[in-house]
Amino acid sequence: MKFIITFGKNHVHKIKGKIFDCDCVAEVEAENENDARNLFMPKFCHSYPADKFEEADMEFYPRGKIPIRSN
Repeated sequence: MKFIITFGKNHVHKIKGKIFDCDCVAEVEAENENDARNLFMPKFCHSYPADKFEEADMEFYPRGKIPIRSN
């Protein structure tokens, strides 16, 4: 399943050679939402099942979606 993770202004992560911050969203391939969230614990803003994330909100994330797998 895919999940979207957003980040606050002070939340910066470097995972698997990718930088995640408030200017992007993580598009996480994971078995469940907890696995997706655990990649970024304890610093992220919100998590959503990908089908519940409003594509119109992407205007607030100039770096776009960055894909990553939980395992």
